[in-house]
Formats: sequence, structure tokens, C-alpha cells
Amino acid sequence: MSKDIKVALVTGGNRGIGYNLVKQLAQKGFKVILASRDPEMGHEATQKLKELNLDVSFVVMDVDNQESIRQAAITVNERYGRLDVLINNAGVYLDENEKLLTMDASILEKTMATNFFGAYYVIHSFIPIMEKHGYGRIINVSSGYGEMREMSHQGVGAYKLSKLALNGLTQLVAAEIKGDIKINAVCPGWVSTDMGGPSAPKSPKQAAESILWLATIGPEGPNGGFFRDGIRIDW
Repeated sequence: MSKDIKVALVTGGNRGIGYNLVKQLAQKGFKVILASRDPEMGHEATQKLKELNLDVSFVVMDVDNQESIRQAAITVNERYGRLDVLINNAGVYLDENEKLLTMDASILEKTMATNFFGAYYVIHSFIPIMEKHGYGRIINVSSGYGEMREMSHQGVGAYKLSKLALNGLTQLVAAEIKGDIKINAVCPGWVSTDMGGPSAPKSPKQAAESILWLATIGPEGPNGGFFRDGIRIDW
């Protein structure tokens, strides 16, 4: 494979923001790997993009399953030998407006398993591929709910905690990585997806556009930041 061709992977890439991230990366000339835990939906989404003459392939990956993540990383390494962009997009929103202390604890556990530990294990498994070439761009799709000031307001506690932890993970990894590997978190805003609902003002296409600038930042670009619409915001 040509050294000029960059490889990107998007988790939860079969619909919504993830699907649009895959599509726009491919339109920018990336060789894109669409990752989804559902083989049927993943293959269907990949085929739709291939019919647009976009360079997209599919890998099964359930971010709630460490072995699934490990196997996906092995597949990507064997197939491409490199990974230039990793977008942790897969996530869940399960608690609506339930109170943290009265909700079923399984809601918090499931939310943290997907939104925080899922991203952690994906980074843990894939960053060695980036380190081989000393280059990489990691984007964690977070939320404004993950800002510390949001913790003083009641509601959606499981989701808020998971995104607060994801933002902390972003900073900690940024402090540890070496070479031209950068990791940042981004809030896509309120988006009209299955999670955001039909009343949201921003389309998945617009949300993807607001995220993807972080995929092509140069060596002088930000590392360990948290952004919304290209503007750095306080944690």
C-alpha cells in the first residue's frame, strides 16, 4: 500500500454521525475502516458507501468486548500495517433524566462500559499500530455534558460521568503519548440521530464536518484539548 494513502477507523460507523464520518473521510481520500458490532448493519452500510466509489471496508468490533477489539486490531494491522486516524464514536445514552442514586446500577455500568472503557480499550489496542510509524490522530467523540460544570446539575448522571471520564482519558493519554500522535475530544453538539432525536438542530453530516478537522491537524496542532465547532472549551 502506498505510503501516501492514510488509513482511518471509525467505531459505531454504520449509522448517524459515525456513518457520515466514514463517508467524509473516504471523500477526503482516506482508506476507511467502518467498525460496527452488528455484522449485517455494518456490511450494509459499507456496501452503500462502496456503491458511491468510496474506499471503505468493514471490520466487526464490539467496543464492549475486549477480545473483539483485540481481534479487530490484529485484522487492521495485518490488512494495512498502519492506522493514521482513529475515531472513538460508538456510544450509548441510556439514563434519560433518571437520578444517579436511584437508577438501576446496571445503567451506569453499561454506560461506562461503552462510553469510557470501550474507548479506553480501543485506544489501548490500536495505538501500538500508530506508534510503529510515529504518527496518529485520535478523536474521542464526547459531549458538553462531560464538562465539569455540568456535574452540579441533576439528570443524565450516567452519561455525564462517562463523558467526564472520557475527557479525562483524553488528557491523560495526551500526556503519555510520544511522537506525532495527537488525541483530542470533541463535542458534536445536539445532533438529529437516534440518540439526539428529530428535534435536534444539527444534522449528522454537519456534526461530522465539525469533528473531522482534528483528523488532519499538523504537528503543531492541539493535543489533549476539548472542542466544539472548532473552538477549544474548558473541561
